[in-house]
Amino acid sequence: MEPKLGPNTGNRGKGRPKGVPNKTTALLKDAILKAAEKAGGKAGLVGYLTTQATENPQSFLSLLGKVLPMQITGEGDGPLQVIINKPGA
Repeated sequence: MEPKLGPNTGNRGKGRPKGVPNKTTALLKDAILKAAEKAGGKAGLVGYLTTQATENPQSFLSLLGKVLPMQITGEGDGPLQVIINKPGA
């Protein structure tokens, strides 16, 4: 069968629209979030991430760097102040 030529070719060749995630990627992200919520116990995802921030700060900060905006400023466009509180210090 020869390919149909002309203006009425339907949706063939258009692919997935921009911004629509791959179904496998979406399923994997959902599974990861559910696992993290379960691992966090009663505190859920926040509890899990809090534990990771304490026990694995290097990995957590790497993750944090990926989700923060590229340019951030402090109050009133002033410099950003970072305060790190270490447990037990």
